[in-house]
Amino acid sequence: MSANSFQNRKFVVGTIIVGIVLVFLLRLASLQLLSEDFKKTADSNAFRKEIIYPSRGLIFDRNDSLMVYNEPSYNILITMNEQIGIDTLDFCRAIGITKDFYIERCAEIKDRSKNPGYSRYTPQLFLAHIPQDEFSLLQEKLFRFPGFSAEKRSIRRYATHVAAHVLGDIGEVGPNDIEEDPYYQGGDLIGKLGIERSYEQQLRGEKGLRILLRDVHGRTKGRYQNGAYDKQPVPGRNLTLSIDLELQELAERLLEGKLGAIVAIEPSTGEILCMASSPTYDPGKMTGRERSTMHHILSTDHRKPLLNRAIMGMYPPGSTFKITQALLGLQEGIIDPNTSFFPCSHGFNYKGLHLGCHGHASPINLVPAIGTSCNAYFCWNLYKMFANRKKYPTVQDAMTRWKDHLVRMGYGYKLGIDLPGEKRGMIPNADYYDNAYRSGWNALTVVSISIGQGEVTATPLQIANLAAQVANRGYYYIPHVVHKIQDAQIDTTYTRRHYTMVDEKWYNYAVAGMRRAVLGGTCKGANLPGIEVCGKTGTAQNRGQDHSAFMGFAPMDNPKIAVAVYVENGGFGATYGVPLGALIMEKYLNGRLSAASEARARSFQNRHIYYGNYER
Repeated sequence: MSANSFQNRKFVVGTIIVGIVLVFLLRLASLQLLSEDFKKTADSNAFRKEIIYPSRGLIFDRNDSLMVYNEPSYNILITMNEQIGIDTLDFCRAIGITKDFYIERCAEIKDRSKNPGYSRYTPQLFLAHIPQDEFSLLQEKLFRFPGFSAEKRSIRRYATHVAAHVLGDIGEVGPNDIEEDPYYQGGDLIGKLGIERSYEQQLRGEKGLRILLRDVHGRTKGRYQNGAYDKQPVPGRNLTLSIDLELQELAERLLEGKLGAIVAIEPSTGEILCMASSPTYDPGKMTGRERSTMHHILSTDHRKPLLNRAIMGMYPPGSTFKITQALLGLQEGIIDPNTSFFPCSHGFNYKGLHLGCHGHASPINLVPAIGTSCNAYFCWNLYKMFANRKKYPTVQDAMTRWKDHLVRMGYGYKLGIDLPGEKRGMIPNADYYDNAYRSGWNALTVVSISIGQGEVTATPLQIANLAAQVANRGYYYIPHVVHKIQDAQIDTTYTRRHYTMVDEKWYNYAVAGMRRAVLGGTCKGANLPGIEVCGKTGTAQNRGQDHSAFMGFAPMDNPKIAVAVYVENGGFGATYGVPLGALIMEKYLNGRLSAASEARARSFQNRHIYYGNYER
């Protein structure tokens, strides 16, 4: 081998060795300077970080009656690295669990797919929501079980059995919650439904932190630098709701044994005074370790008690919808207050199409048409609008204008209430009918939408909002259930007026018609002594028994309350909707029910509606 060849080989080998050394040096630098993995492991060995949980905010009604508060509870934690040599059976007996549960729970904790924050050096949740009385029995024995410790938490308690759909509940965070917000870790609690969910960040507060030192054996030796780096928890903010607790209790009483909803709004603010959905449940049963069992029972109930029908129920609004048609007809110049149509003849009859109507005098103009809830009047109103080629070049143009009016009145889209799960209802547009009727369509094809039937659906909240809008003569505030947040301002979304496309002057005729309905029309049952009530019934057609609906407000001038009632399969609007709405208004405006009204309330409370072979 030549000297030159030997030199070349030595150079190549040397280069490879230098390259390997450089790779190791770069990796070492990366691990020490850039990677957090070893730092976290070292910190886990040297420090023990204990979370201090804040107290969750309290919830009050509009009159400062306490509705939701906290009670102490405890979580049992396990640190796997320290859990050595314990008597497993003794531990299971002390805490009241089986050995099988113990083994399964430890396996779940170690499963990173279920517990992504797992570390054998840090405490992990073993058992949650142990009441204080049970924990006091366990506390004196806990020292015998290395690796196990306790942390003080709290559990939600309810001072009332009502308003479950408004208040909501809290439960343990899931993987998605942890992924979406780094604030949370396994075992934390989060709002699941209602106000607890929508105001979670205000209610939860901010966690505190206590840093403890460990020795080489992992034993806790005291606080790091005497607590210089500890952080105190910040309590959650208290909420004051707009709900009137006594009114809420009455609304839920009236709906017992029925499917439906009652919503009452303060027109001048948009604050919700009561929101009842039936069937309902006791919010106190959706707490602690029993929550999952109770949630399963409620979610499999065919009556759907977890469904907040006030904001999720999408119903045909029936004749309550005629108020919108009167207003847009006046604004568009299709009718004026003196307009009357052909004699009613028990309904709308044209080119072979018949939509029935109950008997009343005819022909009549707008105000008595509202008072008697004349189907024919409002069918002709829509027909004249959709067939008007001078004002609207096509039926699609007329339909678009019609829909624009209704959207501005709060229909067809979510209103934006500060509760999760609101549905938008249905206001059809021209594209909808173009797709449904490929061969073409006209005013007669869709005339039933003028009386709140056909494809039109709305939530009871939207119907109550219409009543508030008429009470205000042309504007509304987005309905909301939180009146005040401790040391914070309500979102300005809920303090802005929303105006419709209808001039204020036309609303006076809607008000007059609704007052006429109470004085001598379809809402006579809502007439209250000394109070000028305005109302509108709705009898919404259904495959089975018709739905009973009502919306109204009082007093007529300077109104304080607007209400909507919707009872599934309740029949005529006057059967359930009107009397229940009247009781709600009387209670709120007078502060109490008269003896006669209380007797009526008990009577309705005991009336259960049956449908088919089972009670609804």
